[in-house]
Amino acid sequence: MGEKADVWQGTLALMVLKTLESMGSLHGYGIARRIEQTSGDVLSLNYGTLYPALLKLEQEGAIVSEWGVSENNRKAKFYKLTRVGRKQIERETDNWEQTTAILSRFLRGTEDPA
Repeated sequence: MGEKADVWQGTLALMVLKTLESMGSLHGYGIARRIEQTSGDVLSLNYGTLYPALLKLEQEGAIVSEWGVSENNRKAKFYKLTRVGRKQIERETDNWEQTTAILSRFLRGTEDPA
């Protein structure tokens, strides 16, 4: 099995938001596992990176949290997407689609943008 890759800078917030959009309310460990699974277990999510990202998204109003009980009967903080978070998904998705289209032109060696 190959070595796992780190999450690219600037992508974690969008991955968290998209995970919560598709899965609904999840605790931090559940978010991390889902991101790793969605990547085909190629990405390695550093939990020391995830929790500050969750805090930042919460401070920005993109997600809200509440304490609950996990599947294994432990106290856990669950995160949920807000309306602000949904709008952020739209903006960031548009930005990433534009960025990847530009990068794709360079990788193909195409000078003509059409």
